[in-house]
Amino acid sequence: MRQLTVISGKGGTGKTSLTAALASLATNAVIADCDVDAADLHLLLHPRVETTLPFFGLDLAVIDDQRCISCGRCRQACRFGAISEDIEVVGHACEGCGVCAHVCPVDAISLVRRESGQAFISSTRHGPLVHAALHTAEEASGKLVSLVREQARQVASRQGRDLVIIDGPPGIGCPVIAAIAGVDLVLVVTEPTVTAVHDLERILGVAHHFDIPAAVCINKCDLVEEKATGIEDHCREMGVEVAGRLPYDTVVTEAMLHGKTVVEFEENAVTPSIRILWKKVQQMLRSGDP
Repeated sequence: MRQLTVISGKGGTGKTSLTAALASLATNAVIADCDVDAADLHLLLHPRVETTLPFFGLDLAVIDDQRCISCGRCRQACRFGAISEDIEVVGHACEGCGVCAHVCPVDAISLVRRESGQAFISSTRHGPLVHAALHTAEEASGKLVSLVREQARQVASRQGRDLVIIDGPPGIGCPVIAAIAGVDLVLVVTEPTVTAVHDLERILGVAHHFDIPAAVCINKCDLVEEKATGIEDHCREMGVEVAGRLPYDTVVTEAMLHGKTVVEFEENAVTPSIRILWKKVQQMLRSGDP
């Protein structure tokens, strides 16, 4: 089983649209939406939820009013402002660190599991989709990413599927690390913008740190050809292959409005380039050495 994660140094580069397009071209894949803080792959794939799993993130402190003596030590010790003046837990602020329970002289505070969201196993027209949703103001999205990936691997194993395509979160934080750890290839989507090289360097640095092979896709490459060429030159200097260049076409947005991937929508300037990119990605995954 191979794993491909599509990521970007920032949001808005077309990462999810490309992931959905690749999923529509794959013939035996499980799709995992690991952009759990802003999941929207379902808008293109229209999943039918078959299984819902609870996600328990950070623990929550609970104060036993019958035992509490209102000494205020918990409030003094809490660095997150999660204990009010009335010695009540402010749920959304509690990080579940347990310091309050540790300093309580009468053992009036305990930590309980808190359901922070759900993970879903769904079916789509392009195969199984594992996705998730965090509750409002919840943290620990990295742990939820790990849950989604594990469920995707299990689904792939049960159904005999040989590829997991992961839509990763943008940036370089903990959720990104959880989305790329141990995969066979990361495909970094970038655009010809002023900050593109900086964002690209950061995310490629993360992939290199974890010894994960990486390739680059330049989206909307023809908007500023000079900058696109500069990205290619920079990738060459870093020893990273540019696996594809996708032209700008408003049909991508039109396809999204119709709830389809651009590959499914109609003949356009982007789809042939995506097909070429997909063939290259498949070659890299088979060789294990992009």
